[in-house]
Amino acid sequence: MDELTEISLLLDFYGQLITKRQFEILDLHYNNDYSLGEIAEQMNISRQGVYDNIKKGKAALGGLEEKLKLIDRFSEQRNKAKEILTILDGINEDMLPEKEAQKLKEVKNLVIEIMED
Repeated sequence: MDELTEISLLLDFYGQLITKRQFEILDLHYNNDYSLGEIAEQMNISRQGVYDNIKKGKAALGGLEEKLKLIDRFSEQRNKAKEILTILDGINEDMLPEKEAQKLKEVKNLVIEIMED
């Protein structure tokens, strides 16, 4: 996973557990593609201050993931949902009675819904 995607995910899962300033700076840099200079100007701090907050914020987010493993669990669940969907897609609906075929479609839709969340 590239750094941009990784930090964005970490912010989604743990962003409210770091300082407000770190969150704002990381959000501007990784989710809104602001440069360090643009962030420094907007927040009225030095580029070094922005850099330090990014470094500390990334370290904090990484530490939280190391301890809590929420993203790992999320990824595992998505992979299992994909496997379930693959298995369900392998069932020939034409061979099922109408009521069971409808239930199969409902289950597929629920798995798709889980994957989209």
